[in-house]
Amino acid sequence: MTLPPLLQRCLPPALIWAACWGLMLRVDAHVELANLVLLLVLAATLSTLWLPLLASMVLSLLAVLAFNWRFVSPERSMELQGWSHLWLLATMLALSWLVAVLLSRLRREADAARRHAEQADQLRALGQALRDSQSPVEAAALLQGQLDALLPTPAPLLLGAGPLPRENRLTEGQLLIGDPDADQLAGLWACWRQGVPFGPGTGRHQELRAWYLPLRGRLASHGAALLILPDALHPDPELRAHAQSLCDQMGLALERQAAEQAARRAHDEAEGQATRNALLAAISHDYRTPLATIMGAASSLLDQGERQTPAQRQKLLATVLDETRQLSRMTDNTLQLARLESAGLQLRMDWEAPEEVVGAALRRVRQRQAQAAQRVRLRVASALPLLQCDAVLLAQLLDNLLDNALRYAPEGPIELLVRHEAGELLMAVRDRGPGVPPAARARIFEPFQRVEELDRERPDAAGSRRGAGVGLAACRAIAAAHGGSLRLRARSHGGSSFECRLPVQAPPALDTPMEDTP
Repeated sequence: MTLPPLLQRCLPPALIWAACWGLMLRVDAHVELANLVLLLVLAATLSTLWLPLLASMVLSLLAVLAFNWRFVSPERSMELQGWSHLWLLATMLALSWLVAVLLSRLRREADAARRHAEQADQLRALGQALRDSQSPVEAAALLQGQLDALLPTPAPLLLGAGPLPRENRLTEGQLLIGDPDADQLAGLWACWRQGVPFGPGTGRHQELRAWYLPLRGRLASHGAALLILPDALHPDPELRAHAQSLCDQMGLALERQAAEQAARRAHDEAEGQATRNALLAAISHDYRTPLATIMGAASSLLDQGERQTPAQRQKLLATVLDETRQLSRMTDNTLQLARLESAGLQLRMDWEAPEEVVGAALRRVRQRQAQAAQRVRLRVASALPLLQCDAVLLAQLLDNLLDNALRYAPEGPIELLVRHEAGELLMAVRDRGPGVPPAARARIFEPFQRVEELDRERPDAAGSRRGAGVGLAACRAIAAAHGGSLRLRARSHGGSSFECRLPVQAPPALDTPMEDTP
């Protein structure tokens, strides 16, 4: 059974005074009057631990009067015999009141210290939560929860990290949490615009029964909060200062999030500009040779075609076709790399059979290099799961890997392995060529890097191996866009194995089962 709060507070002092009077009545005939005075002062001191100051002082006065009536001669009378008894009673009353005042002040300071500690813990908890929050909505919910703990009425919030609109209307990136009426909403907009608090004790619109507190950052305000004061509550300046500190934490968090977003945008723009610069450099350098070859072959056909033999014309046309295909591949890889590294990329994902993706890649290789493609050996496992992917991009990944293997391993078979293992789909292109030099392995997947540029001491790093150095970089970007990875593994008996691992997900269930047709 739980006692009412008032009874819980008054019960200990009542028991103390009852015990004190019972003890004084029992030992009255055996001890001197001064010792009885000490018992009364002790009871007054102990009861002050539970009672407010005024109640303790009144109770001490009544106890002194009762003590005079019962224990001071003549007993059961309010008369005093001599100044000594008056001095004793006055000293006893003064001592009880002094103890009550000191204990009341100590209790008030202890309550203030505990309240300050709770406020400090609240500020620290809010700061840590705001530091880990990733969105203004999440941060606003944290602040509203802290403000609701201060007052019984929910606190509406108006906030945003963007510039203030000219009219009091929400724009992109701005939020209104709560349900303020029209006047309250206008007050929130005014508090945000001016960046100063309104309400009792602020020196502005003190007739209001609410506090309008700005969410102040270091550079500007980023919103406002409304704390509605109950009619029976006296506005506490300390409470308002604490609420303003909570709002300032929110303002700083919004300012930090805005700065982080601006930094990310600047970083993305810088990376995009670096990619564009690299693309221009690659185009200006690596596209000159095939363009010059095409131009030379076309000029020969135009100027000297009638004097050339059919075999010579066929050779020149083959050169034009080969160089055009090379330019097309470099262009496709370069554009795909730029697209995959741009922010906000969305792939055209669908459920595809890995066998179909492999077949599309092989058809591309055979159309370009029918004779060389005969060296490709397939090792595709049976019962492969469906893969949620962009089939065009994955076919381009395998096409690039097979083309590199055919060019850099001019002899021996090329193995294309596809199998399902440990919840992933493994697609590997393996060769028995000279392999990638150790010095080049760390940067082989970086854009605009070629093996012959990284290891110039190799005698076979000839200019015949053309390329802008974006094929493997595009392959890695395609794998990463699908949530997978691409790595190079040196084979134990020579050669390289480029292994792409993609996560396998369970395909969605059909809404209705397919019925057997007769």
